[in-house]
Amino acid sequence: MNSSFKRIGLFIRKDDPVMENAVTKVTDFLQTKALNVFVNEPLRFLPDLDVISIGDFPKKCDLAIAIGGDGTLLSISRALAGTNLPLVGINVGRLGFLADVTLSKLEQQLSQILAGEYREDPRFLLQTTIIKSDQLTSIAMNDVVVHSHQSLHMIEFETSINGRFLNSQRADGIVIATPTGSTAYAMSAGGPILDVDLEALVLASVCPHALSNRPLVIAANSVIDITLSETNTNTAMVTSDGRPGNILEPGDTIRIERHPNTIKLLHLEDHDHYSILRAKLEWGRKLTC
Repeated sequence: MNSSFKRIGLFIRKDDPVMENAVTKVTDFLQTKALNVFVNEPLRFLPDLDVISIGDFPKKCDLAIAIGGDGTLLSISRALAGTNLPLVGINVGRLGFLADVTLSKLEQQLSQILAGEYREDPRFLLQTTIIKSDQLTSIAMNDVVVHSHQSLHMIEFETSINGRFLNSQRADGIVIATPTGSTAYAMSAGGPILDVDLEALVLASVCPHALSNRPLVIAANSVIDITLSETNTNTAMVTSDGRPGNILEPGDTIRIERHPNTIKLLHLEDHDHYSILRAKLEWGRKLTC
């Protein structure tokens, strides 16, 4: 067993009602390995488990384990950004693009990781800033979306990249996604799937009012400014990883750029991102007449 993994922090979302069996199974397994186990939320079904805040994970844990779906892993990733604490995802959800350890093979797969049989997968993040207040508003691992707020009307906005004007458009919104997030909202908006090792971002408009509008792939270190046109009669909102964010008024500019920190995911040595894409997107299914 890898001697560096002696203290394990379990992260769950308290609003998830299906966690009892999964958390109990993971905890029982870790305790049979004589490991110290912590959790970020008090658990009715495991009252003796030590509870620590997510902010204490980097100081008190050698490894963090997110139990849930990709949304759970996104939540802990934002909290652990820049701490260098390695993170493993156990998939109890449906898609599982990020969390590839499964409950059905828990003992085998987690034993391999605890024994040091894994490979590191660093992922970069995005940050957003409201220019008029110079206020850093949020961190995202998947995507940042600027969209109409509480209205079915389109919004008008201008996009600039590295200080150079790109275009003006009317649309329901725009998605700025990392390679990690290219299989999420950006894909639904018609954007390309980016290889997770690419240093790139994708810009995909949501229901644009122009047939010539197409998704755009740019360098990951680009600085993107989205400015709401003064002619807008309604407000917009910026959201990060699907979480409600800040309200934008006509004339406001939101800046999206690469966050200085990264997150370190651990995968099994035989992890194959393409096989996950095939399974989740049903690329390999035989067609029938």
